Amino acid sequence: MQPLKGLTVVTLEHAIAAPFATRQLADLGARVIKIERPGVGDFARGYDSRVRGLASHFVWTNRSKESLTLDVKHPHANALLRRLVLEQADVVIQNLAPGASARLGLGYETLAAAKPGIIVCDISGYGGDGPYRDKKAYDLLIQSEAGFVSVTGTPDEPCKAGPSIADIAAGMYAYSQILAALLQRAHTGRGQHIDISMLESLAEWTSYPLYYAFDGAPPPARTGASHATIYPYGPFPTGGGGTVMLGLQNEREWVAFCDKVLQQPALAQDPRFAGNARRSAEREALRAIIIDAFAPLSAAQVVERLEAAQIANARVNTMAEVWDHPQLKARQRWREVDSPAGPLPALLPPGSWHEEPRMDPVPALGEHTDAILAELGLNAADIAALRTEGAI
Repeated sequence: MQPLKGLTVVTLEHAIAAPFATRQLADLGARVIKIERPGVGDFARGYDSRVRGLASHFVWTNRSKESLTLDVKHPHANALLRRLVLEQADVVIQNLAPGASARLGLGYETLAAAKPGIIVCDISGYGGDGPYRDKKAYDLLIQSEAGFVSVTGTPDEPCKAGPSIADIAAGMYAYSQILAALLQRAHTGRGQHIDISMLESLAEWTSYPLYYAFDGAPPPARTGASHATIYPYGPFPTGGGGTVMLGLQNEREWVAFCDKVLQQPALAQDPRFAGNARRSAEREALRAIIIDAFAPLSAAQVVERLEAAQIANARVNTMAEVWDHPQLKARQRWREVDSPAGPLPALLPPGSWHEEPRMDPVPALGEHTDAILAELGLNAADIAALRTEGAI
């Protein structure tokens, strides 16, 4: 049995943070009813068309959901939404503009007065109060506000993360807090209001550089793909145009690296490189030595030496190489999900259970509207009238 089977989530969501949280609830068996704007839907549907005509972000975060189109500002549609929440929902999630859900009658205080067990999770850029409450927030902007961009990139240019990590962080905290609220409700019978801030989520993830820069100390330097404070730890070129990522964590590994990889055992006694702090301070000199030692070797030969010395290493894979990663294949992590564009590959969620997680289709816009409204007692004529009015 899927652990969240029988749980119903109603979500007013768009883009990434809330959809990422609700997709994971759906993975565990929850019924997730996604409210979308008629004719347009979640604006992430239009970000690109890279997945056989579908948007990459949308395919990633929206499998196993039901799509119900409602113009939530239309009085008839709004009444149906409130009925759906009060009659069926265990959890309501939204990442609309601050205050929008309360204006729709879906704020926690309003819903809890009628349904004390309801769990309401609000996701926003900066939280439900404070001077930044109404400030617009997108992933890159939060990466900047949280200080992440200031410690990422090269000495010449700060960089964002490739994936939308502020959204992902907020989605993960929403997901875990909802699970905790469900456990609490099982003991108390009462629901919970959860206020998730993207800024607070990413600031938590950026706490190592925050503490490194504690009390006015200089922050970690921007060092590209190399670690800012541990060395050697990062990418190194090899002969033939290859690149190998490697990392050392302790003195035992440093001695083995000098002996078996660089084949310069005396280097382990060089006082310039005695201890990580000195190696990090002298990284330019040490990098030159490593590059010179790797120059006659292919990437495969360097990896062979690293493996023999039990030094951690990795390939710098492209996206195409990740699709074909031998470890993901060996562990049988790929499945197929259906979609409006036909079957698509989908990665199993991290972790393993005796029962597989739910991996149902990515919905077409409004695909489940008629069926969900029929559950609320509307007949075909009622539904047709709402469609004529533009309410659905």
